[in-house]
Amino acid sequence: MRSRRIAPLVAISAVATLVPALTPAVAFADAPAPRRVVSADPDLLKQYTQQTPHWKRCEVEAPANYQCATLKVPLDYSRPGGKKLDVAVSRIKATSPQKRRGVLLLNPGGPGGPGLDMPLWMGPELPIEVKERYDLIGFDPRGVGQSSPVSCGLNGDELNWQRPYKAATFAKDVRWARTVADKCRAKGGDVLPHLTTRNTARDMDVIRAVLGEKKISYLGYSYGTYLGAVYTQMFPKRTDRFVLDSAVDPQRIWRGMIQVWAEGAEPAFKRWTTWTAERHATYGLGDTPAKVGRTFWDLVAQADRKPIDFQGTLLTGDDIRAGRAVFFDVKGAAEAIAELKKAAEGTPSAAPSKRSTSPRPVPPSFARAVPSDNSDAAFWAVACADTRSWPRDPEQYRRDAIRDKARYPLYGDFASNIKPCAFWTNGSEPATTVNNSVGALILQNEWDSQTPLVSGQGLHRSMKGSRMVTVLDGQGHGIYGSKSCADKTATAYLTTGRLPAADLACRATPAQAQNRPDLPLPTPPGLPGRQDRF
Repeated sequence: MRSRRIAPLVAISAVATLVPALTPAVAFADAPAPRRVVSADPDLLKQYTQQTPHWKRCEVEAPANYQCATLKVPLDYSRPGGKKLDVAVSRIKATSPQKRRGVLLLNPGGPGGPGLDMPLWMGPELPIEVKERYDLIGFDPRGVGQSSPVSCGLNGDELNWQRPYKAATFAKDVRWARTVADKCRAKGGDVLPHLTTRNTARDMDVIRAVLGEKKISYLGYSYGTYLGAVYTQMFPKRTDRFVLDSAVDPQRIWRGMIQVWAEGAEPAFKRWTTWTAERHATYGLGDTPAKVGRTFWDLVAQADRKPIDFQGTLLTGDDIRAGRAVFFDVKGAAEAIAELKKAAEGTPSAAPSKRSTSPRPVPPSFARAVPSDNSDAAFWAVACADTRSWPRDPEQYRRDAIRDKARYPLYGDFASNIKPCAFWTNGSEPATTVNNSVGALILQNEWDSQTPLVSGQGLHRSMKGSRMVTVLDGQGHGIYGSKSCADKTATAYLTTGRLPAADLACRATPAQAQNRPDLPLPTPPGLPGRQDRF
């Protein structure tokens, strides 16, 4: 998830820190639907499950073994004879035909994150023994990227949803939320109700069938953990080895997953004040946690009176608070706040330090151009249509924002302020109840800014057959492939199918905890850069 108002404090910090064929007669019938049964004539589903993909090179400059194809799926699975959508799929075949087990579907997160090029840029991060056993399968979820991309025609101000609550601006925020919902409805009202996680899970099962597999394995990050969990709920018999990395709590979708950022920021901030106070000689922010906290809030108050000029960018107190994700990286936050303090005192600040990251390949030019607001439109479509739990009364958002600013001063009012979902048309189905005993492996950093530890624990409770690996002192969003202490367990599970006998915890090394290299994951919509992402 990515906000178009990139929190400047985060942007200047040193931290660089969120995817044999089906028998048509039993298609989409493995698990009970939540109060609404989606059924279809099996004969009509054959046109999807028995497609022949036409693979071709995704991009002239990309490796020849990186291939793409486009499949058709029904917009509405209860009416498979109606309107169709494209789903763009990619693959890199297993490197050892003798050891090949099947396919590993990949999802980078979001909602709204494109995953078509994921086999290409995740390849160098995955162990050889995993690539020997699996075809790496990427895909853009419905409505995203090359898969019938949606657009709401949103302008720059409409793309900004980092909006703190203020009594004087609340009416404007309500108008903004209503305008976004109205524009999205006008541009894609017949499509948006069907851009749900449940339907993307059905699309995944079409991919499985077209590839001729009885089951799929899966590696999903962030929002991709929820997508994977929904698939296990709907298709438990077609679920093989699922790794769910940096997890979404199914009980909190989706307003609750935004509000958990505020909840999780407070202990991260407290931890940061303690760490920074112990290093007062280095950062000069205070020699007790209370003094460090006071330094920060004094900077916020100063910026509220008069914006602080930081490297040519004027930062308000709200801009500073919006950077709440930086506090999950204690060293990066200390560096950032120290530089901000210098700027507030009139001292020119140093340029932000750079961290090395893996080079990203150029995204494939396969098929069509993508609307500039596609990721944001797809994000709101899924976040609003997945669940019926968004309040409809704007005054409820006002009350919640006032309450949560008092509870969680750093970000509470941002998280609970009104969103376009207050005015959204209901999705085609109610939310999926995830409550199963399917085996899966959940990976979770202790200090993850986007899916905090409590969120991973929530998914673990919902998936009773899962095992969880917690990386103590682990910072950042996204684990597998980052050389984490959890990687060995995940690789063993993917290659042998054996889950740990019990939940595990391992500790990040000091170097990893304080200077964690990022996975080269893309930036799905909803959050500022890698710092704020589901």
